[in-house]
Amino acid sequence: METAQRQPQAAPGAVAAFARFALCGGGVGVASSFAVAALSGWIPWALANALITVASTLLATDLHARFTFGAGGHATWRQHLQSAGSAAAAYAVTCGAMLVLHLLVAAPGAAMEQVVYLSASALAGVARFVVLRLVVFARTRAQAAQTAQTALPTRTVATTVTRAAAPTELCPAA
Repeated sequence: METAQRQPQAAPGAVAAFARFALCGGGVGVASSFAVAALSGWIPWALANALITVASTLLATDLHARFTFGAGGHATWRQHLQSAGSAAAAYAVTCGAMLVLHLLVAAPGAAMEQVVYLSASALAGVARFVVLRLVVFARTRAQAAQTAQTALPTRTVATTVTRAAAPTELCPAA
């Protein structure tokens, strides 16, 4: 009887991983945009964006480890720290986009701010996907493939080889 063991997941292909990334990261991103808008009513927008970016990065990195990139478990601290670097770049892109918007439009409405913020987030998200797939979770995929390869059961097949006895005489006696 076999016991149930947790096997590492096979890493999804690039298209499947991107679809999962868009679903998980996009969902967190949309929720984050509303949270930033709500929080910015009480504190400066840049601070609200920074706080929400930290919280959403922790959540999204864990979701990406579990579902997007097939790591099969929670993100490690190393993965969270590496992911934070790409999140910092995304933060800079969203802040830059909002700064440019406010330089170009004196009093943009909430809808325009959301469009600019989400567009900048989407652009940064594509770059973030590449970094997470090729750097942050690359070792995890390689280790999962190696572990899966060594976890395959091996069979020993016993074979019996019998040899026929050689005749004592090659030519019969006359």
